[in-house]
Amino acid sequence: MKKIILFLVFLWMVCVSYSQNSWIRVNLIGYLEQDAKVAVWVSKQKSLPDNFQLIDMTTGKVAFNGTKVKNTGKQPAFESSARIDFSGFTTPGTYRIKINGILSAPFRIGNDIYADAAEMPLKYMRQQRCEYNPFLKDSCHVHDGISVGDPEGKRDGRYYNTTGGWHDASDYLQYVTTSANAVYQMLFAYTRHPEVFGDRYLANGEEGANGIPDILDEAKWGLDWLVKMNPDSNTYFNQLADDRDHVGFTLPNEQKVDYGWGAGKERPVYFVSPKPQGLFKHKNRSTGMASTLGKYASSFALGAQLLSNYYPEFSTILKDKAQQAYRKGAANPGVSQTAPGGAPYFYEEDNWADDMQLAAAELFATSGDRHALREAVNYGRLEPVTPWMGADSARHYQWYPFVNLGHFHLAQQNENPRIKQEFIRNLRSGLQRVKERAQNDAFMNGIPFIWCSNNLTVGFITQCRLYHELTGDSTFIEIETAMRDWLFGCNPWGTSMIVGYPQQADTPADPHSAFTHLKQFPITGGLVDGPIYTSIFNSLRGIYLANDDEYAPFQSDYVVYHDDYADYSTNEPTMDGTASMCYYLGYLASRAQTFEEVRGGIVRGNSTEKKLALVFTGHEYADGSNIIRKVLKKHNLKAAFFLTGDFYREHSSVARALQKDGHYLGPHSDKHLLYADWKKRDSTLVSRDVFEKDLADNYAAMKKAGVAIEPPRYLLPPYEWYNDDISRWAKAKGVQVVNFTPGTTSNADYTTPDMQSYRSSEEIYRNILLHEQKNGLNGFLLLMHIGTSPERTDKLYNRLDELVVELKKRRYTFERIDTLLKFKKK
Repeated sequence: MKKIILFLVFLWMVCVSYSQNSWIRVNLIGYLEQDAKVAVWVSKQKSLPDNFQLIDMTTGKVAFNGTKVKNTGKQPAFESSARIDFSGFTTPGTYRIKINGILSAPFRIGNDIYADAAEMPLKYMRQQRCEYNPFLKDSCHVHDGISVGDPEGKRDGRYYNTTGGWHDASDYLQYVTTSANAVYQMLFAYTRHPEVFGDRYLANGEEGANGIPDILDEAKWGLDWLVKMNPDSNTYFNQLADDRDHVGFTLPNEQKVDYGWGAGKERPVYFVSPKPQGLFKHKNRSTGMASTLGKYASSFALGAQLLSNYYPEFSTILKDKAQQAYRKGAANPGVSQTAPGGAPYFYEEDNWADDMQLAAAELFATSGDRHALREAVNYGRLEPVTPWMGADSARHYQWYPFVNLGHFHLAQQNENPRIKQEFIRNLRSGLQRVKERAQNDAFMNGIPFIWCSNNLTVGFITQCRLYHELTGDSTFIEIETAMRDWLFGCNPWGTSMIVGYPQQADTPADPHSAFTHLKQFPITGGLVDGPIYTSIFNSLRGIYLANDDEYAPFQSDYVVYHDDYADYSTNEPTMDGTASMCYYLGYLASRAQTFEEVRGGIVRGNSTEKKLALVFTGHEYADGSNIIRKVLKKHNLKAAFFLTGDFYREHSSVARALQKDGHYLGPHSDKHLLYADWKKRDSTLVSRDVFEKDLADNYAAMKKAGVAIEPPRYLLPPYEWYNDDISRWAKAKGVQVVNFTPGTTSNADYTTPDMQSYRSSEEIYRNILLHEQKNGLNGFLLLMHIGTSPERTDKLYNRLDELVVELKKRRYTFERIDTLLKFKKK
């Protein structure tokens, strides 16, 4: 019923919009409880409100009266505007803003509102797959491709198997430039927030679970194609097909373009070239190979790290290819632009140092080679600030990628504090330039409205968020939030820029896509190009509006946006722009993960619900396994067991039985190493290489024991002791550190009577219940050991049944750790 009411309200607002002269723009998804919450008032009249109300849509009553109204003056298409600040209101719910009888669209406040955000880009990416397309359940472009444009003049006309990958946008061309960046963006997103990415799809993109996070499945689809585009150490392709593809709308599996080898047959595949390319009238301005080869190298290097536990042989191939591509890129500085055809449009990338910087940074992360770190620094100094930041304009994809993640990697390394601070300053400088350009703009938008302006916006908020995480500096929080809100509807047109997100709100309904235009197939999750300078719109070839412009009142001589399939400049979803959202939407989804962290490790789930997880660790002993299994079966509970490699090798049958019972199994260090000093926690006692080998060996022991490795990947460190280094290194491998919730002394059940720290089972049992009485156990990761030394005859696991019964009486429910931490499986 609530959804129907929301939809009717939306329809009413659309119907009356033409008779209005004032509007209130909001984030159509909503605001986190502690957000800087701002709406924007725009009007065709020279009027300014001095107060506003928040209307609770459940009760219809006024929930908040506000007076924080900032006059932002005349704006394009509007005579007056104001920023409406209701940051002080934090109560979760669904609301509308009311000003002088004008109502905003409905929006929500709450920390759970972005729970499904991380899945959105992947919906679109799967639909963009070439060769086998899981959305259509059919194949396309299976004959690719014939080589052209060899700078050496020797290999043209040869067939290379280059099937796979993703279509670049609503046409079906494919570029390494955008595809490699898309791969990297997805892999990077996973390193930052692995806990939010689920396993709901198979490797081929169809529904199901395969034990691998979906975002890694998607990234591997792209990596498989990149490997085909790099068949040997001397052959690197840059582009598949050209604008002869633009022969009209058709679904990819029905396309029959003839490139000279028969209708629907092979397409041309262009080499990476340091020389200008173009088979027809127009040519690009290529000068080198580093821009493309740097992208190859960074995606290969990070892919090698994150896929090593799933595809070890493929990971080794990627590692070798990363080194080869990097060396060849270093020997061929300059840009290799994409090839135009009959029209003058191509990706006019003019920078390459950022690509080599990121590649070198990833090679340093992979190998620890300080020479790679020095080279990353040198490349980074060639472009301290991404040039579009603060600029009024740029050519199409002139400064690409739109965010410099190499700067972030150098800013977070601890090898050289001086370099760290240098690249933090670089990140800040770019953000400051955009912020200064946004002065006096009602929406705080300092992004130039060039073609694909939304991609720049995503790059900007990514840099804002990473800068804040690095420094804790809140200087750019307001503009970060404003530009996030811009993408989700707080813009002059009042529309989200992501197709179908949120549901039952104003989102692109008529995008430039054959899927929707011909078949009305939804392309949920696709990020459209976004607003563009009116002057650019008027200069583009073959562009027009097929329907009446529903946003006509909001267009200006300065900037336009159209929800019309014939406008390929503002309303076409792009594959790389969509992939670039994975990090930020992953961050937003993580805000719905209500857990506590200590030094990067999760130590508690949602403290507002009477739910907890039973967690067991094991190294030498397994004497409690039978009793624990029986108790868990009796009460139909699923627990988590973190076991060392030695345990998996010695007690493999126990481990298999636990997994068969439905419990979560994970690593606890292969050899039970002490990772951090007991007295000086910041002092890491193992190198990164030792840690990564220890973790890999633990996973190898699991596999050898016949235990499947489930996502999300959690690690409970040995001795329950770790630091920031361990959490960061684990996250780089796609693993999230977890630890017990302190306060109950349950973890002391391993102690023996000869220890000063000895705690009897009776004392531990009482401590657990006393802590529950005083503080509660909501969200607890309650840790015990699966076995203890024979010198401890007083075994806590003998009281597990009693404890479960008592906690159930106190209305607690028990969940598996991944469920407690909000990882949802279908």
